[in-house]
Amino acid sequence: MESIKENEIAPKHHTISPAIFYWGTPVVLITTENPDATFNIAPMSSAWWLGNRCMLGLGAISQTTINLLRTKQCVLNLASDSMVEAVNALARTTGSEEILSAMPGEGYKYFKKMNGYAYVPDKFGHAKLTPLKSDLIRPARIMECPAQMEAELVGVYEMMPDVDTKGFIALEVKVLRTHVHEDIRMEGQENRIDPDKWRPMIMSFQELYGLKGKKIDESVLAKIREEEYRGFSNAAEVEAVN
Repeated sequence: MESIKENEIAPKHHTISPAIFYWGTPVVLITTENPDATFNIAPMSSAWWLGNRCMLGLGAISQTTINLLRTKQCVLNLASDSMVEAVNALARTTGSEEILSAMPGEGYKYFKKMNGYAYVPDKFGHAKLTPLKSDLIRPARIMECPAQMEAELVGVYEMMPDVDTKGFIALEVKVLRTHVHEDIRMEGQENRIDPDKWRPMIMSFQELYGLKGKKIDESVLAKIREEEYRGFSNAAEVEAVN
């Protein structure tokens, strides 16, 4: 272990117990299909990707989870940092009418009721967002989101089995097809996003942030060609020219 260099002051550390661990992840608007064939939208940020798989951390009784378990389909719509109004409009809404009668002891459902969540059956209209037809699945995409991933459910995993606070699960979805706005594509590249143009909305400890407008420095990892990871993802699709 390296010792502290001469004249270098060590940062002061404190032991704390955070109630939440949202260190900063992209805001995802998940669209799923309700039993009545309408579409629900749920804003969330407990998501991460590996290859063409995405892990979603969701409440087991949320309408999104119920829909996803039933239909096995969803769209992962990534919000840009210019979509604050829409994200805030959706933030404390639910597609589950059961919240209206939630009682103490009903876990996350009662938590939502006591924290001002409102039942909103038409999430698209409420947030002034535009539905787009998906290519491969039923749930609609969100036109305003610069990145939209059609996905199918491939795995469900229990979370927190060792504690009394239950009701959360991890859902693994497989990305089937990706749609992006033209203005975030890398010039001259068919399947790459230009990170200098892409401005995802980031949630950090419940607050909304954007990224700085430039790289902080060169990345050693970025020296690996993106196509080297193709084996872990979808086969390359070439968009037909009309």
